[in-house]
Amino acid sequence: MAATTIDPKVDSPAPMRKIPSRGWGSPSVYFIALVLIALMLAPVVYIILGGFRTNAQITQDPSALPNPWVFSNYVDVLTGSVFWQEVGNSTFAALGTTIGVVVLGLMVSYVLARYRFRGQGAMYSLFAAGLMFPMTVAITPLYILVKNLGLMNSLFGVMLPQIAFALPTTVIILVPFLRAIPDEIEEAAAIDGCSRLGFFRRMVIPLSMPGVITVGILAFIASWNSYLLPLFILNDESTFTVPLGVQAFASQYSVDTAKVLAFTSLSMIPALVFFSLFERRIVGGLTGAVKG
Repeated sequence: MAATTIDPKVDSPAPMRKIPSRGWGSPSVYFIALVLIALMLAPVVYIILGGFRTNAQITQDPSALPNPWVFSNYVDVLTGSVFWQEVGNSTFAALGTTIGVVVLGLMVSYVLARYRFRGQGAMYSLFAAGLMFPMTVAITPLYILVKNLGLMNSLFGVMLPQIAFALPTTVIILVPFLRAIPDEIEEAAAIDGCSRLGFFRRMVIPLSMPGVITVGILAFIASWNSYLLPLFILNDESTFTVPLGVQAFASQYSVDTAKVLAFTSLSMIPALVFFSLFERRIVGGLTGAVKG
């Protein structure tokens, strides 16, 4: 029997490449990041703690901690009907704006991403140009338009312009998601007898859900924090949203600084909690839009 020889160059296992370990980075980067975080959180913490103090404590030492802690300011705000009415108005306006932005933006983005027609690029450029015009530039024409439509002092008069000004951002984010859907999926759906509307409902909406969630969250937060448009449109206190309510409450209780801080901190909590819960959704949706 012939003896077999082993070539060490061929049969020996290849040496494993050492993967470099990631270090913690430069300490100066973390120091700068912590300083920036502290600068951003300091006003929020001051407002929240200020609601647990009395006016005498704030006047005596504005930077001190509550001593003793006073809960009556928050209790008075939470047990009153004004705060909850304004929260309900803001929630209604934000949900209506979000639904309108998602539905209209998804339909427009589907047409721009999946159809080929004359003027397609110009229409997309028109939506992109809309990002350069903030609502403050068009506040006077919007006021006249809403007044002519008979929507003054109505939440619908606030929602319609918010939907219009949120559509450019929505289209810019959703179009890459819809373009990334392979054409083979649509062709297979057509062979199976699925119409374009059925393909949109069964395939496009589920596949673009990360982008839909992102634009929905951005629209909700922008509507909740909107101040200038409601200031021009809403005149009756029964229709005030939370930002307008904070201004009205601060004017009414201008001498009671602690209660104003309590009202302000409570008005910030919904937006902060909502943004904190869906922060990863926003980042994931924007990352998918850039990749698409």
